[in-house]
Amino acid sequence: MFSNPRLNISRNEQEYDKEILDIARVARIVAGGRRFSFRATVAIGNKQGLIGVGVDKGKDVSQAIDKAYRDAQKNMITIIRDEGTVPVDAIGHFKSARVLLKPARKGSGLIAGGVVRALCMLAGIENISSKILSKTNNKLNIARATLNAFEIIRRYSLQSSFHKSEEDLKKETGKTPIIEKPNIEKPKDVKQVDQTQKAAGVK
Repeated sequence: MFSNPRLNISRNEQEYDKEILDIARVARIVAGGRRFSFRATVAIGNKQGLIGVGVDKGKDVSQAIDKAYRDAQKNMITIIRDEGTVPVDAIGHFKSARVLLKPARKGSGLIAGGVVRALCMLAGIENISSKILSKTNNKLNIARATLNAFEIIRRYSLQSSFHKSEEDLKKETGKTPIIEKPNIEKPKDVKQVDQTQKAAGVK
């Protein structure tokens, strides 16, 4: 009995959930007139903190979506999540678009709409509060601004991880950390400074 070789093909590329954000018909002026094509904006993610947005053109809609999907795979970023939401507030910018992301309590759900909601779902965020601060309706710019906000949150989280308290370091290592504190030099004539402050009425 012969086996079908197509069924034994192993896919090296990881499959992601896909969301089509926008499809637009565009034209390019050439010597013979106008040449029409389609531009697709696609967002992908694995709902585990990994998302990407891609844009590309094609002769038809399906070709544009496939090319945009491959472009999104090349521009994947990691999202920092904290118990199903974002850890801090952030405002993302891209051209004229401005998007605000705020953490929300458990059970609040996705208080977002349109492009921001789609990106949060693909990233695996369950609770968040967002608002589009600009008046633009350009879905691509809003998507880029949302990714910029996620990138700001990621950078903040990475920086804050290097500045942990003594209690957190003790829990992780089991030892009391040795943290060097700056030496503050006291004035030589302390009594004279105290008398001067009392005379001035400073306690």
